Amino acid sequence: MRNADSASEETRRSAKKALRASVIARRDALDAETRRRDSQAITAKLLTLPEYRASGVVCAYASFGSEFDSAAFCSDVVASGKRLLLPRINRAARMLELREVKNLGGDLVAGVWGIREPAERCPVVPRSAVEFLLVPGVAFTATGERLGYGGGFYDRLLSGLNAKTPRVVAAFSLQVVDSIPTGPNDQRVHLIVTENRPADGRLDER
Repeated sequence: MRNADSASEETRRSAKKALRASVIARRDALDAETRRRDSQAITAKLLTLPEYRASGVVCAYASFGSEFDSAAFCSDVVASGKRLLLPRINRAARMLELREVKNLGGDLVAGVWGIREPAERCPVVPRSAVEFLLVPGVAFTATGERLGYGGGFYDRLLSGLNAKTPRVVAAFSLQVVDSIPTGPNDQRVHLIVTENRPADGRLDER
């Protein structure tokens, strides 16, 4: 049985790796103007969400590469008087520390893999304080399954988060796929917002 389980897990990992590479390649192929325009459309939808408008503590992320550009969303969080938390990778503990950022221009530094993250001086905030979570990732299904970048950092964060805390994805429509080979530790999201997906399309699991 153990050998069968190991083979099944290896097959799942290989399938995830192939899907991850395929979706990232499609996302990378988007031209800069399309990425800018679609990011603006997605941000506009995020800002109208009742869950976002009602929240006081928002956890987001600093985008990198060809991801949805989260800069305008993060700026709105600060400008709206909400508390903005961004993740900082703790490599020794293999976990994400959530730290409060008040100045997007001065509080971010280059972190692991070149991803911008809060400086060490930014205070750590417990995950229990989060009232709205913007979740990054590579691919998603219409029913809320998520494929990350392979490190498991967000799955561990989500597993310890209050189940009722809104978990929202901002992604390009090409990142929504028919199926993802998920495992027992893979966490789901509540809502996926794309440039052409209604911002009020809640998932049944919520």
